[in-house]
Amino acid sequence: MTQTSSVESSLHPDPAVLAEHSPTTRSDWQVLREFIPWLKPYGGRIAGALAMVLLAKLANLYVPVALKQIVDRLDVESGLLAIPVSILLAYGAARVGVSLFTELRQVIFARVMARASRDITLRVFRHLQSLSMRFHLQRRTGGVARDIERGGAAVSDLLDWALYSIVPTSVEILLVTAALVWAYGWDYALITLAILAAYGVWTVAVTEWRTRFFRAEVEANTRANERAVDSLLNFETVKYFNNESHEVRRFDSHLRHLEDARVKSTASLAVLNLGQTLVIALGITAIMWRAAAGVVDGSLTLGDLVLINAFLLQLSAPLNLLGMMYREVKQSLTSMERLFALLDQPLEVHDAADAVTLETRLPRIHFENVKFAYDTRRPILRGIDFEIEPGAKVAVVGQSGSGKSTLARLLYRFYDVSKGSITIDGHDIRSVTQASLREAIGIVPQDTVLFNDTIAYNIRYGRIDATDAEVEAAARAAQIHEFIERQPDGYQTMVGERGLKLSGGEKQRVAIARALLKNPAILIFDEATSALDSQSEQAIEDELRRIQVGHTALIIAHRLSTVMDADQILVMEAGRIVERGHHEELLEKGGAYALLWAIQQREQVADADEGTEDVEIAAAPASA
Repeated sequence: MTQTSSVESSLHPDPAVLAEHSPTTRSDWQVLREFIPWLKPYGGRIAGALAMVLLAKLANLYVPVALKQIVDRLDVESGLLAIPVSILLAYGAARVGVSLFTELRQVIFARVMARASRDITLRVFRHLQSLSMRFHLQRRTGGVARDIERGGAAVSDLLDWALYSIVPTSVEILLVTAALVWAYGWDYALITLAILAAYGVWTVAVTEWRTRFFRAEVEANTRANERAVDSLLNFETVKYFNNESHEVRRFDSHLRHLEDARVKSTASLAVLNLGQTLVIALGITAIMWRAAAGVVDGSLTLGDLVLINAFLLQLSAPLNLLGMMYREVKQSLTSMERLFALLDQPLEVHDAADAVTLETRLPRIHFENVKFAYDTRRPILRGIDFEIEPGAKVAVVGQSGSGKSTLARLLYRFYDVSKGSITIDGHDIRSVTQASLREAIGIVPQDTVLFNDTIAYNIRYGRIDATDAEVEAAARAAQIHEFIERQPDGYQTMVGERGLKLSGGEKQRVAIARALLKNPAILIFDEATSALDSQSEQAIEDELRRIQVGHTALIIAHRLSTVMDADQILVMEAGRIVERGHHEELLEKGGAYALLWAIQQREQVADADEGTEDVEIAAAPASA
């Protein structure tokens, strides 16, 4: 099947497939349960970091205690004034200890954050690489890339907030509450706990309300990124049709949604912050009123007042951040939910539990009653049956949309057949590993897309461990070595996004070189010379005939002149093989193949006549 028809099928996917691929929604606890197992390898580091958190908070707790002792020593007659050096040293050591243990915690835990983010992101990327062609035809590159980027960052952010903010704040609250109970009684602790309870209820309630605004912001951000990437990847088409303003308007519509979502998120944040400030202010006022009354009636010293005030300051600072902590954690969980949703995408094509490694050198390929549809409402192949003998060359021809290129996709097992089977040397390709199957096949596709890297890298992609000499030999065989040598940077010439710095013919020759370098047992040429001029086409056709010796080859072609020497020619119409045989046999039948041949011969004659007229006009003397 041609590229056009496959795209058409992707525009109308099977509803059942869409439902199957829809991401599941997770609660925050489900995200955490899925995330926690990723941390098991780092239990030692996490324990060490938590120990540093506890030591830092104990040191921080002693700072106001030492300050109280200093103040109490000062609150005497001048003649009795004496401050032990040990208290001053302990005060200074406690402040240094807070910073020391905090930095040690960061050093110990940094590897956990970076490695966990890397492991999860890599797992998602590996999963995306293993998904079927159907998923990748339906996805939007910009949206998936944005979800991966934001989800990977969210892993680090969640761990950062958890160990650097939430855990330390929780430890500090427990220690301060315990100290107040031990030193001053339950009334101070009860006021403190009331502050925490009111603060927590307000923060959770308002943040849950605000989460919908953040989700809307994330969704709008993803859609805007999808639109931008899609437009930039297709900038040539934009230029061809002079639609720059249209693309800007479409992008701006997404940005407008993003702007509205951010404004609502910011406005709701103001509500959250105002309530939190009010709770803290009322609570601190109540405790300081209670402490001041104690000083007046003589039950507390001035140092006690300083100590209680210092404890409150230690609590108020992290409490002011608690709302932001909770918000950031919720946002991180939302981003991680989208990341894990990518892992929910099912493997439509997967190796069987007992899959074996395919080993073949000169294979026999058999398509047996193969039926297939990208969308169940629109069959593509309707009972295809043919065999390619070991070392033989079979060509498949027909009009666009007849299903020719689908044969190559099925042979590569980008999709599984709906009915029937495809076998290589008697092995159903569903019974062998995908890696070994694809290792045995090399393809020059109809639409060659290159990586934004050097020419050498794109050729070497056929066999990553190939030497420079082998890369050059493949380039020579593909008739592109001389072109490469003429470039200022030679084989290190960058080809640009999707290879757009090269012409269609140059890209196709790079693709041919890449397939030759792989040197597989099976060669597939899907319109391999469609982008070449006549002279280059003839040169490469001669080279292709040479390299096909010793390989089993499937040739998918539109121009019949390129497959005249095939061992068998299959003519396809509407997903069926309507004729098969050698070139001469098919011409003698006077059927579909003969009709195609006659049409193409007339086109060639017309092109030749037009070329002759152009030459005559160019050679004619100018009129006086």
